[in-house]
Amino acid sequence: MNDTPVWKRDEIESPCVRICVVHPEARICTGCYRTLDEIARWSKMSAEERRDIMATLPDRAPQLRKRRGGRAARLSRS
Repeated sequence: MNDTPVWKRDEIESPCVRICVVHPEARICTGCYRTLDEIARWSKMSAEERRDIMATLPDRAPQLRKRRGGRAARLSRS
């Protein structure tokens, strides 16, 4: 068995869940709720920046769950 210690980075993990689809209106990923800019800059961000973003992600989820059309929307326009 190898007893060599494994070096680990002391970083906040990515919230990526490998469902990488950008919502066309909200412009955020439907899997992790980050913006395209946040995703692109993630590896260069400080731990504090990542923590701040991670704290806002749960509040973004409802933006993607709102219905924007369907029968109720058509009826309300009449």
